[in-house]
Amino acid sequence: MPEQSSHSRLDIKTNPEEKRNMITGSIVALVTPMNEDGSLDLESLEALVEHHIRSGTDAIVSVGTTGESSTLSHEEHRVVIQKTLEFAKGRIPVIAGTGSNSTAEAVELTEAACDVGADACLLVVPYYNKPNQEGLYQHFKTIAESSSTMPLILYNVPSRTSVDLHNDTVVRLSQIDNIVGIKDATADIERGRRLIENTSEDFVSYSGQDTAALDLMLAGGKGTISVTANVAPSLMHQMCEAAVAGDEEKAVELNDKLAPLHEAVFVDSNPIPAKWCVSQQGHIKNCLRLPLVPLASEHYDRVRAAMHFAQVI
Repeated sequence: MPEQSSHSRLDIKTNPEEKRNMITGSIVALVTPMNEDGSLDLESLEALVEHHIRSGTDAIVSVGTTGESSTLSHEEHRVVIQKTLEFAKGRIPVIAGTGSNSTAEAVELTEAACDVGADACLLVVPYYNKPNQEGLYQHFKTIAESSSTMPLILYNVPSRTSVDLHNDTVVRLSQIDNIVGIKDATADIERGRRLIENTSEDFVSYSGQDTAALDLMLAGGKGTISVTANVAPSLMHQMCEAAVAGDEEKAVELNDKLAPLHEAVFVDSNPIPAKWCVSQQGHIKNCLRLPLVPLASEHYDRVRAAMHFAQVI
């Protein structure tokens, strides 16, 4: 079993004093390195984890959307999370992506992440089968009850799931001890502010949309689960640190350098542009699994210009 993180797992809400030490800042939604034949490139994964630790990244999400979770087998899913934990060696928290549109499958993946020592799990709203709000509540409640020692972070991304987890449902779920936060990818700052106002201090809001991350943090969010952080980890860490601390002037200045990159990493479906960027920096091969294909050459100039503007290439 991998060494337990020095941070330990995110503190459950039964201890409010410790809960204030939850993860904040720049949390990279890490790409999963692959070889030309589609196999996992664990050597590059190890180097990538080291790169993020050296660059100041505050935590890693392993096998989220950006990590191509939808095309990894269950065994590969487990291996990537376990290896990320082993490579991190307790120096940085690792959050495992364990969501599914099948409640039973999400329970299984969450239990597996718990077994290998993940610090928390990120649970995407069920996609494709379009449950109603009560179904969503029961889905997340069931997962929470099955892994009561594992801190869980909800992930609302209606643009991908075609289902929106309403604020009222999030407030209900926030009363469950081990549901500790949400990744909010709606980019609706007013909605995010209302959610922060209507949940307790020990329930944490993270941005899930890089273009909206600064504003959500200035409104009370505690960080961002970021695609941009794959490409500009140090700058994202500095920006998030300033924003969470309330230093708006510094945060805005840093975010201005990142703004073109926030847009550029979404010129095509995530993680197509992000993987191209990270490969251009020499950290990974530019390999994805079908049905995703590498970035089209027509986008190269725009994405490269954004990288130059952020001084990451």
